[in-house]
Amino acid sequence: MSKRKILFVCIHNSARSQMAEAWANHICGEHFEAQSAGLEPGVLNPLVVEVMKEEGIDISHKKTQAVFDLFKRGEKFSYVITVCDEASAERCPIFPGITQRLHWGFPDPSKATGSDKEKLQQIRPIRDAIKQKIENWCSSACVTDKA
Repeated sequence: MSKRKILFVCIHNSARSQMAEAWANHICGEHFEAQSAGLEPGVLNPLVVEVMKEEGIDISHKKTQAVFDLFKRGEKFSYVITVCDEASAERCPIFPGITQRLHWGFPDPSKATGSDKEKLQQIRPIRDAIKQKIENWCSSACVTDKA
């Protein structure tokens, strides 16, 4: 059975979409192949790299990419899942083919304030919420896959 492709999209592809991609590939990589992209690609957030490393997942090698580059290349995805705010999610292009669009809004880690230690304390719950959403979604989506 071939893996279905998932694209996680946020604004800068620097935090939320990167964490969602990593969790999806880690949790249900036998069923899905996840990628991530941003509407306006930025730079990978080093604090996000750090909180993922705490969970044993190294995303330090990841590069940010533009969702419109994937669109222009004609990439096809079974699922396009936006993880930013709803207004930004509406800017995401419609990908060709049979694609199910989902929106899972999560707080933006780049809005964390204070020292790095304080920012890490604010980012960890976002990481954990994304992990929980992926676990729940993968368990139901994988069951659907087997049906």
